[in-house]
Amino acid sequence: MVKTFNGGIHPPYNKELTKNKPIKEAVLPSKVILPMGMHVGAPCEPLVKVGDMVKKGQKIGDSKAFVSVPVHASISGKVIAVEPRLWPGGGLMMSVVIESDGKDEAYEDINPPKPLDKLTPEEIKSIIREAGMAGLGGAGFPTHVKLAVPPEKNIDTIIVNAAECEPYITADHRLLLEHPEDVVLGLKAIMKAVNVNKGIIAIEDNKIDALDGINRAIAGSEGIQVIILATKYPQGGEKQLIQAVTDREVPSGGLPMDVGVIVNNAGTCAAIAKVLKTGMPLIERITTVTGSGINEPSNLLIRIGTPLIDIIEQCGGFKGTPGKVLMGGPMMGLAQSTLDVPAIKGTSGILVLEKSDVKLFEPSTCINCARCVDACPINLLPTRLAKFSEKGRWKDAEDYHAMDCIECGCCAYVCPAHIPLTQHIRIAKNTITALRKKNKK
Repeated sequence: MVKTFNGGIHPPYNKELTKNKPIKEAVLPSKVILPMGMHVGAPCEPLVKVGDMVKKGQKIGDSKAFVSVPVHASISGKVIAVEPRLWPGGGLMMSVVIESDGKDEAYEDINPPKPLDKLTPEEIKSIIREAGMAGLGGAGFPTHVKLAVPPEKNIDTIIVNAAECEPYITADHRLLLEHPEDVVLGLKAIMKAVNVNKGIIAIEDNKIDALDGINRAIAGSEGIQVIILATKYPQGGEKQLIQAVTDREVPSGGLPMDVGVIVNNAGTCAAIAKVLKTGMPLIERITTVTGSGINEPSNLLIRIGTPLIDIIEQCGGFKGTPGKVLMGGPMMGLAQSTLDVPAIKGTSGILVLEKSDVKLFEPSTCINCARCVDACPINLLPTRLAKFSEKGRWKDAEDYHAMDCIECGCCAYVCPAHIPLTQHIRIAKNTITALRKKNKK
C-alpha cells in the first residue's frame, strides 16, 4: 500500500515532456554570475576582487556565520565584476561575475577526501560545509546545519526526499534512473554524520521505473529501504513527507528533528557523493528546462551561475511567444522579470509557458466553499488567513498559525473565486517576521 498525507491536490503533472530525456551536460558558459547568498542564512563576503584569475572549485565567498555556506567558482577565468546584481529571488544581491578563459581548469588544492569508512562524523560535516552544500530541492537550507543535531534531540531516521512532486520537474527522477548509487552514497554519509542506522528513500509511484536501480544500489546495505508514496502534491513537502513515511507529525513551529527525523533532497545526497568521490565542491546541478514555451525540453547538468538566457538557448530557445518564465515549477516557482539572472544552487527547473497558456483571472468574493481548507496539507484556514492579511490584522494571522504555511499554493489552485490566497498569506508571514525582528531589537 502506498503512503500519503492528508490534504493536497492533483494538478496536471506534465512530466512527460522530459521524464524520458537523459541528463545532458550543458555547454560551458562564457560567464557566470555567482550571488553570495544562494542559501538560507547569512550571505557570504566576496574573497576575490576584479582582475583576479580563479579556477573551477576555488572558494570565492564565505561567511563566519554558522547558518551559511561558502560559494565557489563554477568555471575558471577572470573576475570581471564584484557588485550587486539582480538574482532570481528578486532585488539585488552582491555577486561575483567570472568571465571564462575556456580552459575549465580545476583549483589545485582540490583532492578527494579519505574513503567514507575512514571519515569521522565531524569530518563529514566539515567536508559538506566546505563544499558549499545547500539543499538542492529549492529551499537552499545549509546541509551542515541540518546535521548539527543538539544533544537533546534523538534522531533515528534519515529520509531522502525523492518525491519530486512539483509538476514539470524531472531532475531527481533522471538522477534516480541514471545515478542511484550516488544518492545511496550520499545517504550513507549523512547517516554516518549523525550516527543513525535507519535510512529511507521515498519516491512517488509515478517513478516506479527508478525502483530497480535504487534496489540494486542499496543491495547489501543495512538499514536502508525504499518507501513508495502516492503521487500527490505537495508530497515532497518536508512535513508532509514525514507524516506519510513515519506517521509522525511535526509540531506547529517545530522542525523535523523534533520528531527524530532529518530530511535531505535526493539531489543533495548525490552532490555529497560527488564531493566524497572527487573533492570538487558544489559547482553544478541537474536542472529541468521545460514547458510549452521551450523548443527542446531537456534535463541539463548546468554550471551554477549560468545566466538563464544561455540555458534556454541551449534548449532550442523559445517556442512561440513566452508568457512567463519561472525558476522552479508552476506551484512554487518564482516568476522572473529578466533572463539575465543566474541559475543558483536551488534551481531545480526553468519553466517557460507560452503566452496562450498563461491564464489571468479576476478574483471575486469568497463563496465559503472550504475547498482551500480541504486542500491545505497543514490543516490551516487559508481564506481566514488571507482576510486577516488584507485587513492588516497581523496578530490574528499569527494566532491562526500563518507562519506554519509552506506556501505550496494548493489553496489558490483550488479556489473557484480565484482569490490569491497564497500571496496574501505570504505577505502576512513576511510582515509577522519583520515585526518579530523589530520587537526583538
